[in-house]
Amino acid sequence: MKRNVVLAPGLWMPGAAMALLAARLVRAGYRPRVFSYHGRSPFDANVERLAQFAGDTSAHYIGHSLGGVLILAMLNRHPEIGACSALLLGAPVRGCLAGRRFGRHHAGRWMMGACGALWEEREAHWRRAAPLGVVAGTLALGLGRAFGRLPGENDGVVCVSETAVDGMTARVLVPLGHSMLIVSGQVGRLVERFLSSARFE
Repeated sequence: MKRNVVLAPGLWMPGAAMALLAARLVRAGYRPRVFSYHGRSPFDANVERLAQFAGDTSAHYIGHSLGGVLILAMLNRHPEIGACSALLLGAPVRGCLAGRRFGRHHAGRWMMGACGALWEEREAHWRRAAPLGVVAGTLALGLGRAFGRLPGENDGVVCVSETAVDGMTARVLVPLGHSMLIVSGQVGRLVERFLSSARFE
């Protein structure tokens, strides 16, 4: 079994934010590496930096929020990079209403930098045979609610409908807010299960 794992944190989050999940994976026998990046940098530049970071060794990929969007884009764009599986945690792959609202404000546009266009509505596809799992939160607890109520189930930042990927293997909903997805023991167990079996149940 391939034991290498690449982790990508969300926008504005340092690589250290993935420490609890990385430690859990180490205990389970995996070899995690955390990809750190500047969220305000151009998205395409970060995609290529992630591709260089991944190298030519097959791995599992886990991304939270914007980190998940990066992983999806990179693996679709670079089929030569081996992927055993990919797992997206609260990743707004179809755009982000909360992000669009935030971007209407001067401070929001500055904080999002060059990634602001990512929050527009768009399609999301998975073009590989490797399993792709999606974890979405349903506890509306996050900064996104500061700019208005979000429709449907959401984690306070990302709507569940914004996490769907055409071609995904499985998706599971958990009663957690956006930032809690990477520190939750429940999500940690789901991650381990998906890496080993490509299933959540």
